[in-house]
Amino acid sequence: MKRVLTAIVLIPLVLVLVFLPPAWQWLFTAATALVAALAGWEFLGLAQQKGAAPLRIAVMIAVVTLFAANFEWPDQTASTLGILILALLVVCTFTSPIERALPDATAATFCLLYTGFTLISLPALRSQNNGPSLVVLLLCAVWAGDTAALYVGRPFGRHKLAPKLSPQKTWEGSIASVLGSMLAAGLLLAIASYLARWNSVALSYADEVWWYWLILAVIINIAAQVGDLAESALKRSAGVTDSGTLLPGHGGILDRVDAILLAAPALWYAQLIHQRF
Repeated sequence: MKRVLTAIVLIPLVLVLVFLPPAWQWLFTAATALVAALAGWEFLGLAQQKGAAPLRIAVMIAVVTLFAANFEWPDQTASTLGILILALLVVCTFTSPIERALPDATAATFCLLYTGFTLISLPALRSQNNGPSLVVLLLCAVWAGDTAALYVGRPFGRHKLAPKLSPQKTWEGSIASVLGSMLAAGLLLAIASYLARWNSVALSYADEVWWYWLILAVIINIAAQVGDLAESALKRSAGVTDSGTLLPGHGGILDRVDAILLAAPALWYAQLIHQRF
C-alpha cells in the first residue's frame, strides 16, 4: 500500500513537470538536478560502506553545476563535465586522508557520471520539438515494464535472470517487462492519435512510423533492466538492500531512478543516431 500511495503522489507531480510550457524548462531542469543530487547522495552512502567518503557537499555542488551549465550552454556539456571531474579530483586530493584519496576520488567522479551526466539526458530530451512526448514515452515504458515484471515474475518466474546480482529477477519477468513497455508505447500512440482528432499536440508521435516507437520502447526497456541490475550489483557489493528510505515502499531515490539512469541516455543517443542516419 505504501508503494501504491507513493506512486499516486509522485506520478501526477512528474507529469505536471513534463508538460510545463517551454518557458518553464528551467523548473524541469532544476527538479531533475534535485533528483540527481539526492540519488548521488545515496550513492555516496553506498560507497561509504566500501571505505570511500569523499566530501559529499562538493560532489552535490558538482552535480547541480553540471545541470546549470548544461541549461545555459548545452553545447559545452563535455567541457563542463571534464572541468568538474578535474575539480573533484583536486578536492579529494586535498581534503581526503592520503590512504583514502584513491577511493574518494573514484567515488566522487563516478557519482557525477552515474547520477549527474546520465540524468541530463532528461532535460535534453524535453527540450526537443516533441520533448514532452519523448519523456512520457520514456517514463511510461520504464514504469510499465517494471510493473509487468513484478506481477508476472513473482507468480510465474522460474528461471533466474541474474541470480548473483538480483536473485528475485527471472527471465519470465524480463520478457514480460519488454512486452509491458511495448504495450505502453502502443497505448501512447493510440492516445496521441485520439488527441490529434481534437487538434491537440499534448502528445505527438506522428513524425515517425508506429513501429519506430515500439523499437524505442524495447531499447528503453533493455537499458532500464540493465540499469536496475547495475544498481542491484552496487547495493549487494555495499551489503544493503535499499539505497535509502526517503520514498515509502520504494526505498531511496536511487532505487526509484536506477532504471532511468541508463534508459534516459539510451533514448537520447538512439534519437541522435536516428537523426544522423
